Amino acid sequence: MSEITIIAAIAADGAIGYQGRLIYRLSADLKHFRSLTTGHTVLMGRRTFESLPKGALPHRRNIVISRRPGASFAGCDTYSSLTEALDHCAADEHVFIIGGASVYREACPLATGMELTEVHATPAQADVYFPKLDMRQWTETARESHPADEKNEQPFDFVSYRRKTAEEQ
Repeated sequence: MSEITIIAAIAADGAIGYQGRLIYRLSADLKHFRSLTTGHTVLMGRRTFESLPKGALPHRRNIVISRRPGASFAGCDTYSSLTEALDHCAADEHVFIIGGASVYREACPLATGMELTEVHATPAQADVYFPKLDMRQWTETARESHPADEKNEQPFDFVSYRRKTAEEQ
């Protein structure tokens, strides 16, 4: 099975989006996302794809999940379900789940890792939230804190998690 990592920027209240856009624009988060996902596969729902300003992300295999029969997206492989998409990934392929909320929810039980940007702020408005997780199933393996600055409007941490093995739970 492919390595599956969830990657998301999450506000203190779990918010991840508002009206088809990210809650916060953090320059460091965008660079971190690019460095982690370049050369790998990014898997997303249709609405997440449509929110990308320039379409398919360069230097990555892009997979879009859409229930619309015959849907296609430039520069992307398109499948009708998460299961079908993962069935078309090689065993040694590192797949990053990049949203949205329903894809995160479906992928959570399958993920072996998470790369979260935990933003230390709560937005005034949000309409999309990251699914609630049982964090007892996860071990924090790294944390890097960053203060707010001229390119990053809120303080945040980059946090890496690995799913606990059955023996660790």
